[in-house]
Amino acid sequence: MTTSSRIGRSVPGPSGGGERWAAYLPPPLPPVDPPLDMGALYPLLDAATTALGRLDGMAGTLPDLGLVLYMYIRKEAMLSSQIEGTQSSLTDLLLFEMDEAPGVPPDDAAEVLRYVRAMDYGLERLKTLPLSLRLLREIHAVLMTGAPRGGEKQPGAFRTSQNWIGGTRPGNAAFVPPPPHEVLPCMAALEDFLHGKGGHLPVLIRAALAHAQFETIHPFLDGNGRLGRLLITFMLCAEGLLSEPLLYLSLYLKTHRQVYYDHLQAVRTQGAWEAWVAFFLEGVAEVAQQATQTARDLTALCQEDQRRVRAQSAATAAFNIHAYLQRRPMTKIPEAADICGISYPTAMRGLTVLERLGIVREITGRPRHKVFVYEAYMDILKRGTEHA
Repeated sequence: MTTSSRIGRSVPGPSGGGERWAAYLPPPLPPVDPPLDMGALYPLLDAATTALGRLDGMAGTLPDLGLVLYMYIRKEAMLSSQIEGTQSSLTDLLLFEMDEAPGVPPDDAAEVLRYVRAMDYGLERLKTLPLSLRLLREIHAVLMTGAPRGGEKQPGAFRTSQNWIGGTRPGNAAFVPPPPHEVLPCMAALEDFLHGKGGHLPVLIRAALAHAQFETIHPFLDGNGRLGRLLITFMLCAEGLLSEPLLYLSLYLKTHRQVYYDHLQAVRTQGAWEAWVAFFLEGVAEVAQQATQTARDLTALCQEDQRRVRAQSAATAAFNIHAYLQRRPMTKIPEAADICGISYPTAMRGLTVLERLGIVREITGRPRHKVFVYEAYMDILKRGTEHA
């Protein structure tokens, strides 16, 4: 089977300084000569679609989906940013949002929080705007504006200079994306694919193809990895495969980072689309199953802890604080009092009840300005991320 029409062409770069190098110009999607061999992909597609269906169905049974989404989005933001080199943990992010982050690099935590805002912005805009170049630029502006790393690199605008991946310059880079004047034509072709040129293909297949193409074009000077991962979730929600944004692949891609990079490069050098799509579908199935189990475990934990709190005498304050901790599993006494509409002493008594039951733990050791964490809830959310 020939793959020559699947492989892009090299575009010579300027030879200033005597060094010769070439950028890569990808062919438009979808692969057509030959087209995707769906035979081996159908079983993986069925497994991934079934797992997504279970996850979407599970979302409909949750007592309060917003509680899970709030934390799940932050978990994804943390993992996606870690792929790009940040060191913040989920605990760091929550402490940063509370203005309680001693020892946490503030730039790292702020970068993760920008990802959360970009995700929220994109999901909200999708309600009135189709997935398009305009929307991608808007999301990129939210992601990168004010960022210490990359904030000066044209937030919200396609690049007008050459970038590269790996190495110190294009001449020794692992990969050189299209030259600046080709970025808009490449992205316009990708938009055509998103809006119908690939409509005969299942949504998950199109998401796999679009993600790889976006990463190959690398249309922005910075933030391409994070926005490319967001693109997957946005496509699944925009196409109705998920009613809520509960699927994020960053943990899978972080765990298998080198394999992920190798697949993307094999698409460029060998036209190996089937191997990449298979890897992607395996990841969707795995992550959807994990997300479904996480949602079940969080629900079971919260229901059991609610039962334990109800069994206490004068437990109204503790019960209300526990409900709040399902959305924000880290709090201070003034914050709990304000959100729950109770006095400071009442909030303190409620947290004392939760601490006595082992539901929360105070993590600062300070006599004042204490911070309480819903530890078991956080442990479920962090499961699998420690060694990724």
